[in-house]
Amino acid sequence: MEFPCKDFKVGKCEGQKLVDGEMMPMVLLPPVADKADLESLVSALKKNNDWFEQMIIKNSAVLLRQPMCTKGCGPPMKDPSSELTYYHHEMILIKESPMKLVLFCEMPPPGGGETPFVPRFKETEGMLEFPEAVEEMEKKGLKYTFTALSKNDMSSMRGRASPTPKRLSSNLRSEICCRTNALGMDMEWLPNGGVKIVLGPRSTTRVFDGRKGRRMLFNTVVGMHGKEHTSALMADGTEIPDNVVRRCGEFIEEESMQFKWEKGDVLFFDSLALLHGRGPSKPPRRVLVATSSNLDYVSLVVCVFL
Repeated sequence: MEFPCKDFKVGKCEGQKLVDGEMMPMVLLPPVADKADLESLVSALKKNNDWFEQMIIKNSAVLLRQPMCTKGCGPPMKDPSSELTYYHHEMILIKESPMKLVLFCEMPPPGGGETPFVPRFKETEGMLEFPEAVEEMEKKGLKYTFTALSKNDMSSMRGRASPTPKRLSSNLRSEICCRTNALGMDMEWLPNGGVKIVLGPRSTTRVFDGRKGRRMLFNTVVGMHGKEHTSALMADGTEIPDNVVRRCGEFIEEESMQFKWEKGDVLFFDSLALLHGRGPSKPPRRVLVATSSNLDYVSLVVCVFL
């Protein structure tokens, strides 16, 4: 079958998987190697915007592999590269999490540091092993709690990345509470300067328009259940069975896919349909990120580069 877009050609990468007839990630290359620059990319995306967005929803992940000599200026991530970032949706805990996610690899690590991802509908299919548990979670909803450690608590990655000052004025605390409440969060200030946040009820699964009517797990139970600073329960306080959470984590690992970053890679995710994480890596690693629900992918590409 003839490829319908003349501004890209189909490529391959190690780690691709065929999932329900669609290749993940779909790999696109510039039609001419020496046209791999930001101006040409933006022009091609503008010209094919509707088609490109359809490909991202259809394949859930699209990788543009074109070695561009572009200098990004975004700040490096604070998370230590030696630590794992577990599978998650971007900002899933707020009321409206972003639909679109773009990652640009400015500097691939010498080892590790992949960005594994998982189609959530496959995980949902696996959870049919526990119909009663899923039905109960659907009916009751979910509740999450987590403790954001103070700025001076260096015992964990969360504490090292926390912007929470040791002391805040009462007015500033009140303003922070108002803003977090607007995002659907309840806050409790702790004596040590940290914050306990409670969110819920939240849905267990969701069905999003344009995605074949697939019901997808849309939660962060595995990442937060039974951890030192986080918890995930049913909204009425009922414990989620350990065996259900453990098996769900196994489904995530079984369905996961990843590839090795190359300099200049631009990766587009349908953030509603995929979980993603970050594996430990040897430094240096520099992957810049932009995310939104309102901007088109052309604007996100410009944001992540500039």
